Amino acid sequence: MNHVDYLRISLIDRCNFRCQYCMPEGAELDYILKQQLLTDKELLTLIKEVFIPVGFTRFRLTGGEPLLRPHVVHLVEEIASLPQTQDLSMTTNGFLLAPIAQSLYDAGLRRINISLDSLEPDTFDQIIGNHGRGRWQQVWDSIQVAYNVGFDPLKLNVVVIPGVNDHEITNLAALTIDKQWHVRFIEFMPIGNAHLFSDRGWIPSQEIRQLIRERWGLTESQVRGNGPADVFKIPGAKGTLGFISQMSECFCDRCNRMRLSADGWLRPCLLNETGQIDFKTALRCGVSTASLQEQVRRLLAIKPEINFKQRDKGNTEGVYTRTMSQIGG
Repeated sequence: MNHVDYLRISLIDRCNFRCQYCMPEGAELDYILKQQLLTDKELLTLIKEVFIPVGFTRFRLTGGEPLLRPHVVHLVEEIASLPQTQDLSMTTNGFLLAPIAQSLYDAGLRRINISLDSLEPDTFDQIIGNHGRGRWQQVWDSIQVAYNVGFDPLKLNVVVIPGVNDHEITNLAALTIDKQWHVRFIEFMPIGNAHLFSDRGWIPSQEIRQLIRERWGLTESQVRGNGPADVFKIPGAKGTLGFISQMSECFCDRCNRMRLSADGWLRPCLLNETGQIDFKTALRCGVSTASLQEQVRRLLAIKPEINFKQRDKGNTEGVYTRTMSQIGG
């Protein structure tokens, strides 16, 4: 088990897209009320007085869509300015990024992941939901802006959905050839989208790699990130290809992260809630940060026993119905 020093922080559960793998049509979404979200002050207190003292030094801001969070640039600046922060990154759908990309960079954000599940506007619209017609160009423009601002690495996340965007695998991989972009192919996961998952399954990373290998060849890259991706490279390419294989390969022994939801729940695993901690209630009831530190240490001690294969543990109803946006993936 890796040393756990990486915290994914969901700033908000809302999103301006409704991607079928994250917030599928027909799913009942019970959004968190504003007063149920961690405030900026509460979030910064947890980072400074709980997580950093127990060894967390790497932070990723997620959602929902994190750019919907008010004062997001201020939060980035506050976290980035902490001397213990070794790495700060963000995952976004990119739609709102272009106007504030420079401000985020100036505030201290250096690494960013942007979701780009298709290079075809119609397919992109199909994936993000019918309400999202015509949004591909704005996301593509944001990617160019982020690249020009200087985000490095600039990662593009692709969830491969059989029968929807799998025909674009080589076109997406080709984005890494001429620019220092890093495309990451992610296996489709059964989270809040069971009807899609049971019908289509997923494409194992090994098959995706083979398609790329047949076109250009493929070598292992010396570049390694903070997460579970296996990193490869097209020979001579400026960027890299990452493969996140949570369905076909178990990487729990390499997991170095925990997740903090927008309403303050600390969870040890994406799909296993064993030992989760309700920080928001604790803070608002006056529980000391020293006590919260001790709770995190206890959870860290049992994390090696908590894994994805035992998913749904800790869910008293026995059925995992929350969507990825509600988890804060």
